Amino acid sequence: MAAESDKVFAGSIPKFYDTLMVPLIFEGYAVDVAALVAGFSPGAVLETAAGSGAVTRMLAPLLGADARYVVTDLNPAMLDYAFTRQSADSRIEWKQADALALPFENASFDVVLCQFGAMFFPDRVAGYSEARRVLKPGGRFVFSVWDRIEENEFSNDVTQAVATVFPDDPPRFLARTPHGYHDVALIREDLGRAGFTDIEIKTIEKQSRSPSASEVAMAYCQGTPLRNEIEARDASLLQLATDRAAEAITSRHGMGPVVGKIQAHVIVATA
Repeated sequence: MAAESDKVFAGSIPKFYDTLMVPLIFEGYAVDVAALVAGFSPGAVLETAAGSGAVTRMLAPLLGADARYVVTDLNPAMLDYAFTRQSADSRIEWKQADALALPFENASFDVVLCQFGAMFFPDRVAGYSEARRVLKPGGRFVFSVWDRIEENEFSNDVTQAVATVFPDDPPRFLARTPHGYHDVALIREDLGRAGFTDIEIKTIEKQSRSPSASEVAMAYCQGTPLRNEIEARDASLLQLATDRAAEAITSRHGMGPVVGKIQAHVIVATA
């Protein structure tokens, strides 16, 4: 079960997240999912849990001139940051919204899109039911979730390294939430309970690249809610935890530019 702090993307986290985490692990999948959604030629798209706008920036140029694109997130700080990173576009409507209680009419959208957000939903069946409710008949719910942490090398390295700083109470944000919803059978079951019957799931491996181990450590330790967990234990140890993570990544992946495996599930459920 996700902790409340797992959903707090505030303070300096949005900027660190966008400038470090997005290129590290999100950008490659954003390119793919934007192309996937654009391939459906949708007239109306709803993006939930849009975060800092990685997919928004990729998808907007691919949509038709008359398309309606509604971009939402529960977290105002992330949505505000996403807005500042997006060039002016009259097709885009920005709106704070809860994916579990969408403020939109039934059958309003051709596609509902959510990249790496479903893991944060406190009730995934409710979130999926809402996506289905606002989809037009035959519309698609496109979303992605990370595979288990053992298939995502940098996340695993960081989690193990930070645990050495807090051996009695190791921060488990990465394993618990981003990588905590990876069971394909459970995903299918949850979608079925929400009323979806046509479900396609692909598991896609990519490589995460960074100029240095220290950038990877900074991204995870200071650009995600893992930072909240570390600071809740002892804020003075944030830099030590970041340094330990960098040392672990260097030990495993070498000096200079580093490359690690990442893996995710991409799901298309048709209403």
